Amino acid sequence: MLINLNMNKEVREHNVKLCREKGIVLPTFKQMAHPEQVPEEIKAKLKKVGLWDVNPLNLFRITWHNEPQEKGGQFGGVNYIEIPRAITGTKARVFALVGKYFPTGAHKVGATYACLAPALATGNFDASSQQAVWPSTGNYCRGGAYNSALLGCQSIAILPAEMSKERFEWLKKVAGEVIATPGCESNVKEIFDKCHELDAERGKHIVIFNQFEKFENYLWHYAITGQAILDVLDKEGIKDENVCGYASSTGSGGTIAAGDRLKERYPHLKISAGEALQCPTLLRNGFGGHRIEGIGDKHVPWVHNVKNTDMICAIDDEDCMRIFRLFNEPAGLKYLKEVVGLSQKDMDNLKLFGISGIGNMLSAVKMAKYYEMEEDDVVFTILTDSSAMYTTRLSEQTALHGEFTSDDAARVYGGSMMHQGMEDALELSYYERLRVHNLKYYTWVEQQGKTYDELNRQWYDRNYWKEIPQDLEKIDELIEEFNKDVGILK
Repeated sequence: MLINLNMNKEVREHNVKLCREKGIVLPTFKQMAHPEQVPEEIKAKLKKVGLWDVNPLNLFRITWHNEPQEKGGQFGGVNYIEIPRAITGTKARVFALVGKYFPTGAHKVGATYACLAPALATGNFDASSQQAVWPSTGNYCRGGAYNSALLGCQSIAILPAEMSKERFEWLKKVAGEVIATPGCESNVKEIFDKCHELDAERGKHIVIFNQFEKFENYLWHYAITGQAILDVLDKEGIKDENVCGYASSTGSGGTIAAGDRLKERYPHLKISAGEALQCPTLLRNGFGGHRIEGIGDKHVPWVHNVKNTDMICAIDDEDCMRIFRLFNEPAGLKYLKEVVGLSQKDMDNLKLFGISGIGNMLSAVKMAKYYEMEEDDVVFTILTDSSAMYTTRLSEQTALHGEFTSDDAARVYGGSMMHQGMEDALELSYYERLRVHNLKYYTWVEQQGKTYDELNRQWYDRNYWKEIPQDLEKIDELIEEFNKDVGILK
């Protein structure tokens, strides 16, 4: 069983009591994918709740369908944009889901809920007495701390010390404990080491929700992010043969799982795994530090279905930082409006790009150019968070490089954007995929206690990855039964 749905009735009763006392109702996966099914009494109460308020009603805003307003919003269509060709420089159309309008301002809150809700409903986590540990390279621990706060349980957020100041400042207000591990974005092993240390110290008093190995993370993106993309493609009326690509950083192996859902409808679709050129683990078995916050590196996540990945695109983090300045500095905005001629709508959308979102966009551009996609072809990608997460990075860049000028804007637009090409892109053969998959051995079998047999199952058992979505209906049944016992809904 890849997702633990075994029942601990005694602990489950503790969780039922806690949720009853705090007036908490848990949304189902079906409601996250189709929020029109959210009970009317919940929708009515949400009219008085802010999008980022620490209020348990906001569990129902863990969806791509939130109205993009700060307070009282209901549910509508999927939040997405089409990135104009004046930015991508491609013939193909590039669409992106927008993560800014989740509670916490980042889509990772969904993956954390997917890990936490089944554990509550089965009693595999005691919210009344245990701490929830959220190991992360950024947004995942943010989402985990937030969901823990909504449920009134204690949390421990773990993330690298070199992540943005905005993350740490926010976490100090919400998380029970914040632990900064050595290094930057790509120092994942240090995060795992801290988890082992906490486990040895605190044992049964904590539960570690490790996104890199939890198939609930995979499942949320397969079911919720994948469905959101399908909804957009249907709304836009894209012909099946023109749905050509899905580009996502590997990260924790979660977001890229939406590609597995897309391939079921579009078997010809290509999936690109993005990573930083400064840490080319998938591309060259390499290592290093980089600045594309939130995507993780130096290992292959246990929940990444490598056999379904078609290519690797390595993105220079310097391109991401330069474009981030272009999208946010006054001289950059003036250049894009007056010289490039972006519409006001496209100008307004620039704030929706965080640094990793820019990286995902560049992966989509590389993919479109590599496969020589035409005007009717579509590549989809994800804007996982927004510029609001990284405002201090602008002042840091100014301190390093000086004021961002109109000449800088022209160079970044012509170089980092329009000149983005097929370099550091690799189409994967069968044995290239197997090479990447085999890298899991060194992290997961040697260090993290996974078995050699299961590693081989991931590659050779054709039903392995198909088992995970089969738990969707069972999880929703468990959540509905839990809510019934809590007794809040009429």
